[in-house]
Amino acid sequence: MSDAPVIETQRLRLRAHRIEDFGPYADVFASERSQHMNGPLTRRQAWFAFCSDIAQWHLFGHGAWGVEERGTGAFVGQVVLGRLPHFPELELGWFLVEGFEGRGYAQEAAQAARDYAYGEMGRDTLVSYIAPRNARSIALAERLGATPDPEAARPEGENADHCVVYRHPSPDALGDGGMEAYA
Repeated sequence: MSDAPVIETQRLRLRAHRIEDFGPYADVFASERSQHMNGPLTRRQAWFAFCSDIAQWHLFGHGAWGVEERGTGAFVGQVVLGRLPHFPELELGWFLVEGFEGRGYAQEAAQAARDYAYGEMGRDTLVSYIAPRNARSIALAERLGATPDPEAARPEGENADHCVVYRHPSPDALGDGGMEAYA
């Protein structure tokens, strides 16, 4: 697969990134908001991260989606199923652009990506690598049913002071009620 599939939820569209997404993406990574995602980054560093997120679809059959509001088309953030070469497992990750927090968008997008991984991709496990002080991402992982997995391998070069692994519930654990169907 060379491009991200389109997934629509009630309020959001997960779609391939567009060049117009790069400005807000770079702004997130230039801000203190990115401190839990190896930032802040220069615009040049953000460009390489952006390209890496997009290229994973072509190279591995998974990667990042740009997330937009269906009603307005506004770019609200990113959700990713990523496994970079230094990641031991497929990760479910997310971020929102400033001003779009508190609306449930990150949870809606992350649940759609998780359901895609378990359904279309046939995966049976996912993790989220989260900085221990990133309380908002930890809270979201827990709302999604993920729990800390202290035995899980961390990305190369990471230790418990910099990365906690949250394991998402398996498709069997979610049951029929946990997997959502999206148009």
